[in-house]
Amino acid sequence: MYGNFAAVYDFLMRDVDYKKWAEHIESIMKKKNSEVKNILELACGTGNLTIEFTKKGYDIAGIDISVEMLEEARKKAKREKLELVLLNQDMTELDFDLYDLDCVVCGCDGYNYVLDDEKILNSFSTVYDILKPGGIFIFDISSEYKLREILGDNTFTEVNDEVSYIWENFTEEDICQMDLTFFVKQKEDEFGESLYRRFEETHVQRAYEIYEIKDLLASAGFDDVEAFGDFTLDSPEGDSERIFFAAKK
Repeated sequence: MYGNFAAVYDFLMRDVDYKKWAEHIESIMKKKNSEVKNILELACGTGNLTIEFTKKGYDIAGIDISVEMLEEARKKAKREKLELVLLNQDMTELDFDLYDLDCVVCGCDGYNYVLDDEKILNSFSTVYDILKPGGIFIFDISSEYKLREILGDNTFTEVNDEVSYIWENFTEEDICQMDLTFFVKQKEDEFGESLYRRFEETHVQRAYEIYEIKDLLASAGFDDVEAFGDFTLDSPEGDSERIFFAAKK
């Protein structure tokens, strides 16, 4: 996952307002009375949130399991003349020497990709260990409603001069498999016709109920946990598509 996809990820996510996403995370920090100067970002991907938090003056490091995604993040940082600390790590097997961190964040479905309770608990437990007393852990997931009802067994397509795709979803119990076929423009041939490269990726996400995440956070040691729905500071509704969690140590 996120191999060839890394090169087209930002194009496909071009409508996402990462500045507002970062601002929402800050609003959660404020609501939970958290003083944050340094951040560890899990599953940072191509660095969209990492860059926003860097611009806001936070001392931030990002980790991601995909070397290709991190390379895209480095390219963007170079274009914007920013220095990012980026590490290639699996967030379910964190090897991080710093402790007493103010905040750990994980945005945009990172934990939906963790399919096993033991692995997600291991990640939560390590986050708990590296946070300072009073430190905060903020992350979001695609809701069970979104994965079952919005994505479900549906097929989505987009035809664009630069990138086109077919996105087929298959849902069984709490697992949503997403099979993606991409056609990415490479160049024009001698007759002026566009040539496209085709590649395929399969992504698998797990639909978690809110109580399951809260139970895992409690098992990791967190006893101050709150959930918010759809970029608000209100409790999630039954049709909330994105759930944010805030857990304080």
